[in-house]
Amino acid sequence: MMKILEYLFLFLVFPGFAFSATMGLFAGWVDRRLTARVQWRVGPPWYQNFLDVIKLLFYKETLIPEGVSKAIFLGMPLLSLASATLVSTMILVISPAPGSGFIGDLIVVIYLLMIPAISLMLGGFASENPLASLGASREMKLMLSYELPFVIAVLVPVIKSGYAIRLGDIMMHQAANGNTIASASGVISFIVMLLCVQAKLGFTPFDIAEAETEIMAGTYIEYSGKALGIFKLAKAVMLFALPILMIILYFGGITFSSEGIIRTVIQYVIILALIVVIKNTNPRVRIDHAVKFFWGPVTALAVIAAALAYLGR
Repeated sequence: MMKILEYLFLFLVFPGFAFSATMGLFAGWVDRRLTARVQWRVGPPWYQNFLDVIKLLFYKETLIPEGVSKAIFLGMPLLSLASATLVSTMILVISPAPGSGFIGDLIVVIYLLMIPAISLMLGGFASENPLASLGASREMKLMLSYELPFVIAVLVPVIKSGYAIRLGDIMMHQAANGNTIASASGVISFIVMLLCVQAKLGFTPFDIAEAETEIMAGTYIEYSGKALGIFKLAKAVMLFALPILMIILYFGGITFSSEGIIRTVIQYVIILALIVVIKNTNPRVRIDHAVKFFWGPVTALAVIAAALAYLGR
């Protein structure tokens, strides 16, 4: 019984849902604040994202389109949030204790990171709205385009750590031999993963499935109230978890000392700032251009990085 309560605490409170969602919403505020400064605006207060989610969860009505499958329509936001929270919980539990992972936990993380996009697609198709279906179709093509270079990029720290597929082993190898980012293959792989993370988060220039000025929020168009709030929370958790995963793969992970926490915060802020800069300096691309971009130069860069890692560079 105590073990079950411990697992529930890890998943629901710390370092799981409550902690990850709070940090993700705060990171979302940093994104909005920096974006506002770039556009010569003041930007929202730090608590605005929290108020927005609370309003959706408790004060806005959840409208369900007539004739849709309620199980799929309402279940997809929950599935998206559960998978994102599980990823965040896993990497934050493993990072301070590398030996606590299991063989293949990196593969599990990669699979779990696909579920939010799949949930968004299924939710869009279940909405039975033409614009939502168009957004879901775009999301499907986008996911198929960025997953290939994303997986190849992940291979670089795997190869450099002696083909380890445990996050703990990758971190311990970096502790003994230097961080992945300190090599040519690591730098190229980091750039590729940063672009793929931008697409996974649905940020500009890859916000093609949402595209408010074109298809009026696309996959989200029929979502409101609690369902939309849960989707927003899932995105916030992803905004927190994905940079942390990059820190584990390229910077050696998190050490819970005063110096290690400060270093991790700086690394996280740098990655978040890069994401915001890309978001604010590029226009939205067409879906066919996105597919060509990821399957073309981005995949080529990922292959070069993997080849350099294999050659020990």
